[in-house]
Amino acid sequence: MPRADHQRHILAGDDSPAILALLQEVLEDEGYRVSVSREALGLDEVKRIDPDLVILDHLLTDAVGSGWHLLRDLRADPITAHLPVILCTGAVERVTAEAEYLASVDATVVLKPFDIDDLLAVVSGAWSRRPLSLIAPSDAATP
Repeated sequence: MPRADHQRHILAGDDSPAILALLQEVLEDEGYRVSVSREALGLDEVKRIDPDLVILDHLLTDAVGSGWHLLRDLRADPITAHLPVILCTGAVERVTAEAEYLASVDATVVLKPFDIDDLLAVVSGAWSRRPLSLIAPSDAATP
C-alpha cells in the first residue's frame, strides 16, 4: 500500500526502454505516479507534464535535446528552477569534471549501474534540497 507522502509525480527520461521499465516499476511500487519518456525531453514538455521530480539520463552532449541541455533549461526557467533533478548516468568522468556546476544547480547524480535501494533513497530525499550528491554503484549493483 503506498504511503500518503509518496503520491508525488516523477518524470523519467532515458533512451533505454529497459531502464525506463525498471524505473517505472520500482517507483510505482513505492507509490509514486510515474511518467516516462524514451524521447528527448524539452522544457515545454516538462512544464506540460508538471512533475514533482525529474530523473534524466545524462546524455553527454551539449546539443539541444540532451539531458545536459534540459538541465540547463530547467534551471534557467523560473517555473522549473527549483524542480528536483536526478541525473542517472554512467558518465563518471563527465559528472566528475562538471561537479562544481552540478552542485551549483543542485542536481543529484546516481551512477549506472545503480543499486535500487540507493536510487529510492535519493528519490525520497530529493525534496530536502541538499547539495550535490554523487551516488556510486555498490558492488551488488542492479541495472
